[in-house]
Amino acid sequence: MDSQLVEMCMESATESLDAVEAWRRQRRTLEMMPSHLAEALLHRLLRRRLLFPSLLEVFKFCVDGIDLRGESYVDAEWMAYIGGFEHLHSLNLSDCNKINSSAIWAITGMTNLKELDLSRCSKITDAGVRHLTTIPSLEKLWIPETGVTADGVILLTSLTNLSLLDLGGLPVSDSALCNLKVLRKLQHLDIWGSEVSNKGASHLKWFPKLSSLNLAWTKVTMFPGLPSLACLNMSNCTIHSIFEGEGQQALLTKLILSGATIKDVSEAFLHLETSSLSHLDLSNSSLNSFCFLPYMRMISDLDLSGTSAGDESVEHIAFVGQNLRHLNLSRTKLSSAGLGTLAGFVPNLETLLLSYTAIDDSAIPFMSIMPLLKYINMSGTNIRGISNEMDSDPNCISSLSGLTSLEHLERLDLEETRIKDSALAPLPSFRKLSHLFLRSGSLADTTLHQLSSITSLVTLGIRDGVLTNTGIDVFNPPPPMKILDLRGCWLMTEDALLSFQQRHPQIEVRHELLSIALVKRLSVSSPLSQATPWTKLYKNKKGVSSTSPLRSIRDGFLDQRLKYTNEELLAMRFDSTSISRDNVVQIPHELANDG
Repeated sequence: MDSQLVEMCMESATESLDAVEAWRRQRRTLEMMPSHLAEALLHRLLRRRLLFPSLLEVFKFCVDGIDLRGESYVDAEWMAYIGGFEHLHSLNLSDCNKINSSAIWAITGMTNLKELDLSRCSKITDAGVRHLTTIPSLEKLWIPETGVTADGVILLTSLTNLSLLDLGGLPVSDSALCNLKVLRKLQHLDIWGSEVSNKGASHLKWFPKLSSLNLAWTKVTMFPGLPSLACLNMSNCTIHSIFEGEGQQALLTKLILSGATIKDVSEAFLHLETSSLSHLDLSNSSLNSFCFLPYMRMISDLDLSGTSAGDESVEHIAFVGQNLRHLNLSRTKLSSAGLGTLAGFVPNLETLLLSYTAIDDSAIPFMSIMPLLKYINMSGTNIRGISNEMDSDPNCISSLSGLTSLEHLERLDLEETRIKDSALAPLPSFRKLSHLFLRSGSLADTTLHQLSSITSLVTLGIRDGVLTNTGIDVFNPPPPMKILDLRGCWLMTEDALLSFQQRHPQIEVRHELLSIALVKRLSVSSPLSQATPWTKLYKNKKGVSSTSPLRSIRDGFLDQRLKYTNEELLAMRFDSTSISRDNVVQIPHELANDG
């Protein structure tokens, strides 16, 4: 009941500009507000474009964390008000492209600020770092892909309380890294894309608490053993031997070598202690032999995507199969026969990614004996969804029925396959299936009708299908559904899609035709369309509005395809000689989809 009451109050307070002005005058009421509620109110105002610089002042006594990431309109005026937040603990300004060195002068001397994120604020230079040196309380600092030079990095030596330092993409030299060794509390160091070489890496031994290190895209080929190191990223490096032979070996739990060139696999892992290694990422690396895997029996997460791994490599994977929870074999040479060899050796596997491999429907029975599977990705494979040779056979059985024994299956990806409506019949019996992604020109209105019976479905994607207005009109979505992705379904009209949205406002519908329609609807019915003190800043003396960040966002959508009829779009679609494939999105182990 309390949470519902809080939600009602939040909604009322952020309903419109008038609502904001009503409580803005009662500043004292916010001073006593708990920080977590004040932060929730602030960020809801931010999302609804009702937050402007002067309004920040009413939060300065009750908010200890501000997240403005990606807000392109945040500038020096905003920083002037943020500088008055005496209790501010964390500030995220990542991707705020108007923030420059002079703007962060406003936060100099802050005594409670512990976390500051300036990632990709390209206008931050060495002058900005000088301002940061007046904040000795800083414990975590992110300044990757900024304008800071090696000289600016050296200035950071005065911030001796730092435990996390992200310098990714900066020209950190061997000399600059040597100077940083005074940061004895450092636990996480990110220097990907820097100019550090083996000589500079030798100074890493002066960081006694370093547990996480990112050396991706550097010239480092080896460095001293660091007993405290648990996570190491050497992606896109040329590796001779990860660790030198001298000193105590690191007990790594996570090793990322994505895109790495490994000269000699036996030499590369010679001084690597594998007794604690649970996460190994070798995706897109140059490895063509995986004979070392049997010595890494504690691995639970293994990524071999984009490598030369094939059926002959499966026996090595099987040796570590007992503890495997997540296995990525996408874009490898694996076939259904290889998967058959693996089946029975991975009893605890939860995630199996096989996109863009040569597997076909004969691989599905092998998956059915992996009882704990929660997520299967078979996008871009030869899966057809039928067990018979001839799909015209009226007695054909859906191969997907072989997955009905997987009681824990929550996500299934079948994009860019030749699957048809008839093959989807078993899916309603998947009790826990909450995320389903399909992409095929063979899917029609029948698909929507069948899938409406999947009672736990939260996210449904049916892309590039031949769905019509009739199909969406009669579609009765499952109660939990939040996202319906219909991109590429060109037989549908804007009116039909908008009508569905009106009937089911809790569902986010994704379709190209809604890009402009959604903005138009918001401009008419949303509180965002009302004038705010922020937008008033963009009016000239004659009362004429000039271009503002808000205006540019709304007017920035222009889908050129809208000037064609459905028939013309279909003609162009089938005349196309090249069809681009989307990249496979590798999510961690969460089953939620961001679309």
